[in-house]
Order: sequence, then C-alpha cells, then structure tokens
Amino acid sequence: MVQRLPAWGKTLRARTASSPKVHVVDSGLAARLLRLSPAKLRTLEPTALTEFGNLLESFVVNELRKQVSWLDQQLTVGHWRTHDGDEVDFVVEDDEGKVVAFEVKTGDRVPGSDLKGLRKLREALGKRFTGGVALCTGPRSYTAEDRIHVLPIDRLWRPV
Repeated sequence: MVQRLPAWGKTLRARTASSPKVHVVDSGLAARLLRLSPAKLRTLEPTALTEFGNLLESFVVNELRKQVSWLDQQLTVGHWRTHDGDEVDFVVEDDEGKVVAFEVKTGDRVPGSDLKGLRKLREALGKRFTGGVALCTGPRSYTAEDRIHVLPIDRLWRPV
C-alpha cells in the first residue's frame, strides 16, 4: 500500500534530515480514502488543495521510481530535506556521483520561490548537480535558470 523513499544526502550537510518519506502506491485509492473528490477540489479550499498536492507528489514520485528501475545503470534514489525547510521531492544519483533532482508543483506556473530547494541542492553539489526539474500541471516547458528547468508532468510519458 505504501513505499518508503529514503532520505538522500545525509552526509551532504549537517542539517540534512534522515527520515524517509512515505508515498501511497495507489493515489486514486488514497484520494478516495481522503474523500478528495473533484467537487471538493473545485471549492479551492486550502486543505483540499494541500491534499491534492501531496497525492500528486506521490503519484509523480512513483512514476519516476518506475522509470528509474527500467535503466540498466544502478542508481540511488531518495528525497532531500533539511531541518531549515529546504526540500527536493526526488533525487537520483549515479555511481559517479552525478545528481538529477525533481520537484513536483501543482500550479500552471512555477514561481522562483518554489525552486528554492533545487537551488540549495545545486549550490551544495556544485558540478555534481547535473540538472533539476520542476514538474508542474502547466502546459509549458522552459529553462528557469542555470541547470533548472520547468516541465509539464505529462513529459514523463510524452516525448518532446
């Protein structure tokens, strides 16, 4: 019913959290258990929107885990969070130490403030940070800044 996503980068910074994140495997079932219906989402009630954001994050993380498992290369996956509140939803590291990071956002646009976790990780890793991707519900892809890009979630399945 659930998958644990281990904390990644525990030795990267002293203030890095080490607890795993738990993601529900079936986001549709989770929505039903939360009674999160389309009608409830249309109310734009903050609690419903937060629950939707959590479910969307779990859905995307589960899809990324599947796609990473198809690769021939052995990769380490996890999430990165600091005690200061910086967070990245999904981190992939290869054997050479190169890292690609993903953040999931529910908006059509991703404001610069939502890229804070990716920026902090890029800063901490330097050249090891290959790229960061903010996946959003919007229709447009663009480069936000150096090695940080914004892509629609459907790019996980639809080639450019």
